[in-house]
Amino acid sequence: MALTGLRFPASALRGRRYPELPHRYRGEFQRDRDRIIHARAFRRLEDKTQVFGDRFSDHFRNRLTHTIEVAQIARTLASALGLDEDFTEALALAHDIGHPPFAHAGEEELNRQMRAFGDTFDHNLHALHIVESFEQRYARFPGLNLTFEVREGMVKHSRDFEPGERAEFDEYLPGLRPPLEAQLIDLADEVAYNTADLDDGHSAGLFTMEEIAAAVPHYGELAEEIVWQFPAAPEKVQFQEVLRRLIDLLASSLIEGTIESVQSSGVQSLDDVRRSPRLVRMSGEASPTNRALKKFLFEHVYSTPPLMEERRKACEGIAELFQYFLRHPAELPDGHRERIEELPLHRVVCDYIAGMTDGFFRRTATRLL
Repeated sequence: MALTGLRFPASALRGRRYPELPHRYRGEFQRDRDRIIHARAFRRLEDKTQVFGDRFSDHFRNRLTHTIEVAQIARTLASALGLDEDFTEALALAHDIGHPPFAHAGEEELNRQMRAFGDTFDHNLHALHIVESFEQRYARFPGLNLTFEVREGMVKHSRDFEPGERAEFDEYLPGLRPPLEAQLIDLADEVAYNTADLDDGHSAGLFTMEEIAAAVPHYGELAEEIVWQFPAAPEKVQFQEVLRRLIDLLASSLIEGTIESVQSSGVQSLDDVRRSPRLVRMSGEASPTNRALKKFLFEHVYSTPPLMEERRKACEGIAELFQYFLRHPAELPDGHRERIEELPLHRVVCDYIAGMTDGFFRRTATRLL
């Protein structure tokens, strides 16, 4: 059963901040998708760490390749559920453009530095600033002038918020859930990074297939089937065959779980979706597998000494460069120095560092520190 009745209706579009004429050949969400792909912030994802930095290997995911994988999974989900694929894809492609260098370590350290000023760093809010003002590509308006729905989905894809919780979010219907297309993104992201991190961790030699099978439900069954079918295949090929089936298991459970959730909720319209608890979820059969997979990755990948050391170095470097710019604001680029007239210095410094790639951060730190 597809959920075509809950597909985001074109008639409900709230438009763009700066009105534009319709395009002859592309819908509004297609235009948003294309603007995101052509943005500098999107290209910079190529040199931002996902989990393993480029010091380990050039075979591992970076933030850009991860984003492409999320978009592929999200489009599959949307297609199977009868939702708007272009809307979903635009949100998937934009979901990480606000991430700073060095993955979650970079985000945590920027937030730590900002807390000293009673402020915070949130990568979803930073992504909104990117598409609203930092990207300068058009003569008639600042930013990318994305539709309201894509901007709303960017700030709501992973969490809800209430009126007054954050002033900059108050125009995006606080207290209400986003459309189903936006609700898909967080779990599509989870499927993508859990399975990708398993792939990269296995390639790095951090664990064996037997160790995964002992800890993750369903994995052992999938592995037994593959070993029986392809006994002569190298282990790395057997692993890839199991991984494909694991992705299919998790994505299929998202489709089935969401259909079950919608049917039991009784929602009939977009307004019902907005007023209901979140409806996108995995079926009960796969939820334990997903939870166990997250626990396995934390124990065997994220908390391993090499990655812990990388995170420690990243945090130290970001803290040092942040403090340097606070002491030497004249070293900021011209465009950022001009913002100091309107914003606190710590916010300008945070935004500048957040936009850096890993490589640019290292070159800047080497030059200044």
